Amino acid sequence: MSQTFDDGYACVPYTHDHKSIEIKESWQESKDVENMYFVTATFSQDSKPYFPSHANHYLLAKFAHDAKITADIEKHSQEKTAFVFNMNSEIFERDVEGTMNFVSVYYLEYSKSEEDLSDLAMVVSKNDRVRKASTGSMMTYSSEPPRFTFPYQNNIVVLEVSSQKSHQSVNKYCEMTRRNICRKGITMTNLVGLSILEKLK
Repeated sequence: MSQTFDDGYACVPYTHDHKSIEIKESWQESKDVENMYFVTATFSQDSKPYFPSHANHYLLAKFAHDAKITADIEKHSQEKTAFVFNMNSEIFERDVEGTMNFVSVYYLEYSKSEEDLSDLAMVVSKNDRVRKASTGSMMTYSSEPPRFTFPYQNNIVVLEVSSQKSHQSVNKYCEMTRRNICRKGITMTNLVGLSILEKLK
């Protein structure tokens, strides 16, 4: 049986303005935020129509409880979309050499059965750079309502990757993993790749 969590990732546009600086300072002081990073986001062609107002740079916060996180995001609402990924079950976790330098977010186009998750875990575990894989749901926040509703918000998969290689190399490796999962008959589509540029907390 999957273990349940109320942790996850918050991904907020970093625009060097008053709003994003206030959020950064609030999260640096928060006990609910375990780690925080400055990242570059690369959205896939499949996900761009749903989130046309995305940003290139984000603050990425790994949080333990989402109540304060979502309150901060709502208080500092921006035109560019912010994302909260709530993890509800862990597929696997292991020790990997090196520090985390990439977070890859996907969505499954069909509901996930236990068998699908077991197949997914088996394929992902062959990627020796993935330190943790989780499934969960996504919420988005923007002062501009999206044109299209994203229909897969409850089928999110997040991979945390540690590697000394370049972000392009890690991204290619993750894409190879995604294709291997699709060969198993599981339609997993890339949502966004988050390249960690700097650890802030």
